[in-house]
Amino acid sequence: MNGRPRKKPRSPKPSRARKRTSQGRKSSRKGRTSRAGAPAYARLASIDGRHPLARTAPSAVVPYPARRQRDSDVVYFNFALAREIGLLPPGHADRLTAPLRDALLDTFSLQIVNEWDEAHGRFAKAGDRLPHTYMATRYLQLQHPDKRGQNSGDGRSIWNGLLRSRRGSFDVSSCGTGVTRLCPATSELGEFFQTGNVITDYGCGTAHVEEGLGAALMSEAFHRNGVRTERVLAVLVLPSGYAINVRVAPNLLRPSHFFGLLRRGEHEDLRHLVDYYTEREIRDGRWPKLRSAPARFRHLADRVATDFARAVATFESEYIFCWLDWDGDNVLTDGSILDYGSVRQFGLYHHSYRFKDTDRYSTSIPEQRRKARQIVQRFVQIREFLLTGDVPSLADVKDDPVLERFDREFEAERRRLFLRQVGLSARDARALERARPEALERLLVLHHRLERRRSSRGEHAVPDGLSWNAIYCMRDVLRELPTRLLERDAETDPRLSPEAFYDLALSDYASRADRRTTNYRRRVARAYQRAYLDLVDTLAARRRRSRRATLAHLAPTAQARNPYARMTGDGLTHATRRLSAHRRRLRAEESHRLIQAFADSQQRDDPPDPDLSAERPLVRRILRDLLSITRDFRESL
Repeated sequence: MNGRPRKKPRSPKPSRARKRTSQGRKSSRKGRTSRAGAPAYARLASIDGRHPLARTAPSAVVPYPARRQRDSDVVYFNFALAREIGLLPPGHADRLTAPLRDALLDTFSLQIVNEWDEAHGRFAKAGDRLPHTYMATRYLQLQHPDKRGQNSGDGRSIWNGLLRSRRGSFDVSSCGTGVTRLCPATSELGEFFQTGNVITDYGCGTAHVEEGLGAALMSEAFHRNGVRTERVLAVLVLPSGYAINVRVAPNLLRPSHFFGLLRRGEHEDLRHLVDYYTEREIRDGRWPKLRSAPARFRHLADRVATDFARAVATFESEYIFCWLDWDGDNVLTDGSILDYGSVRQFGLYHHSYRFKDTDRYSTSIPEQRRKARQIVQRFVQIREFLLTGDVPSLADVKDDPVLERFDREFEAERRRLFLRQVGLSARDARALERARPEALERLLVLHHRLERRRSSRGEHAVPDGLSWNAIYCMRDVLRELPTRLLERDAETDPRLSPEAFYDLALSDYASRADRRTTNYRRRVARAYQRAYLDLVDTLAARRRRSRRATLAHLAPTAQARNPYARMTGDGLTHATRRLSAHRRRLRAEESHRLIQAFADSQQRDDPPDPDLSAERPLVRRILRDLLSITRDFRESL
């Protein structure tokens, strides 16, 4: 299972694949015939299980033979992503033609032959046996008994292979292709399991359509707003009603891949893995061209510090919960999000929320900074080992300059993101930070104080853990304040009354006690507006404009960057159920356009108006439902 295990959903009811699909595949896949090698889809045929990581660090890989699965169907295909990574030609239409459908099914409709299958003599028939093995990868996971990453990692996923194109190289993986020896159940119980079993939650080896569609909705919305993330390429439904969810990332290595090798003392493979990772990052243009090995080792630690500082600053700014711990198994090495089973985006800063696993509660959003810093600290250990041959203790590297870099980058990114939410351009934000850092700090302190205020009702249980609800929606304040100040006399005393200010800020989670305007709350409301106007006046002086003109300039940008309706975890759950309920009536192209339109509605900078006017009434109605759900759950977990 990728990342933190999640509770297994109720098994789906078996469903037949679409008649046109089974007929289409029968005509094109008689015997061993396949269209995957057709010129337009030759790149799909190259994703056949082979991956250089299997040769680079063999101790980090468990190879599995695989069999082809018949009569599956494509319910979602991300045409935009496929063109973006060079999997499809640039001019390919959003149309799932019969050759493309067959190519996708030939490439991704598979199941591994695992240890249980071999023990019971269930091998693939000659006509269904795929020519190459597929790998599950070992990585460290704290919840596993051995604490070394020997028996943990990809429990229900495999790596399909490496896509090489003019756009760079991309790793492709699939979830729901069978249970591996790295699943939590095998580690805990010491036995192998049949794929699809109902004996154990964390050893089923299966995935569901809702998982794939939900991850597609969230990852596409995150991608629109510059949040680094793995993305869903395709969702295939099987005759059993289960699914195979296909995902893509520029580099699928996690920090936990490195940490597992470090803890097991497999130093030769660790060195090879670092060489492979750094070479690939340089070749694909994400790193500068560093020639010497020591320079690459130093840059690895520096880059991880920068990437993770920016990632956790983004998580705090966007109210994103991503169960981050020092083992680094739930994120990629560049800080990208993956495994959407334990990822949430909140409407308010519900910073006390904790996800409940079988044996522990997760970290909270503000704790993610400390955990990210610990990840960086372990990469400093790896750097020192590669440079000197010795692994220093964590205490020996606790004051390393790379950790200071992490702290600086976090604070800088947090301020940059906040000023962006206020509505400033990047140039104005940099100028304001240089000219009035103390004014920015005053507003930032007050802003964080208000967004962290929790309900007097206290901590309570939620379906997947514990929470203590926030009461102020500070995004509403940033969105509405410029306009409200303009409506008053902006050149004398434009400030709202404390009561009017809190009318903007208070959420539905506020109790009667939370709504009472005390003397302290009046002082905070006045101080916040005073600090806000101080920044506005600084910006007005720089632009040689009046305060009123500056507020008028900020207002539309602040509205766009702090939308009234934004995707939340609860909203996503309901939206995914709504989309999944109609999947049998939707073509794969229609599912793609619905998800793209939903992601467009979440875009903060110049969001396009979702236009499905040419679609069937059913498709337009589903999009209206998704947008309505987003509004209804805008403040929730």
